[in-house]
Amino acid sequence: MSSDLKTYLAQRCALVDEQLQQSLPAAEVAPSTLHQAMRHSLFAGGKRLRPILCLAAAEACGGSLEDAAPLACAVECLHTYSLIHDDLPAMDDDDFRRGVPTCHKVYGEAIAILAGDAMQALAFELIARAKPSARHGHAAMLRELAVTAGSLHLVGGQVADLEGEGKALDLAALQFIHHNKTAALLCTSLRLGGMSANASPEQMQALQDFGMATGLAFQVIDDILDCTQSSEKLGKSAGKDEASGKSTYPALMGLEASREVARELTAKAHQALAVFNGNDARLGELADHLLGRDF
Repeated sequence: MSSDLKTYLAQRCALVDEQLQQSLPAAEVAPSTLHQAMRHSLFAGGKRLRPILCLAAAEACGGSLEDAAPLACAVECLHTYSLIHDDLPAMDDDDFRRGVPTCHKVYGEAIAILAGDAMQALAFELIARAKPSARHGHAAMLRELAVTAGSLHLVGGQVADLEGEGKALDLAALQFIHHNKTAALLCTSLRLGGMSANASPEQMQALQDFGMATGLAFQVIDDILDCTQSSEKLGKSAGKDEASGKSTYPALMGLEASREVARELTAKAHQALAVFNGNDARLGELADHLLGRDF
């Protein structure tokens, strides 16, 4: 990673964290256990990939960080809710996330469920606070996140993931899971950034295409890292996919073929950026960064 990109990521992380700190009730506010649990998961040191993509998309479309920030925070809240619930014993049953014990390991299952519920509600509250643009009003922004969060994408992808455990899925079934459980929220992060900047239909389609390719590449790399890196490096339990009998790209195609798929998807993501006429440098750098990551 170049020092310039490292600085950019650090600055954007700091901006998002500052906004999130202001958006959540303080840990002492009643019910304090709930607010402590929300903060435990939200501020456990995540990479803030989705909000950073949201901000970068807004910049590519000529928008401002100020207008995009509430939407960036909204997608991080929704993402954190999904992680809290995914880690529950009835779901993926994980003990660590972002390098710390998962929410239910610290606060119990009931509080973890409610913390996730509250994080999801906060995501929509933050969108309602955001400034609409001429082409994209509050209704469009809210629908964007709601459809992604629901049965057709995020929740549906988790169901397909659970139902696929212990089964030998084909590539189409695996892509369905990755498309809905991972890539859809990356797409929405980018599209919300575009909406904040009054993106044109052509720019919105480009962000959709870029997000889908980048999101799928991200998940392919995730599959690779799960079977090649340590738990300490990943900040979560390594080897969980194999242990739970999940189908993955490496299991279906092998490691090198999986890496080639990720490279091809990243190239496709770059192609989608042509419409921005050179204002997309950060998005392109982020796609390359995700391809080369090792955690």
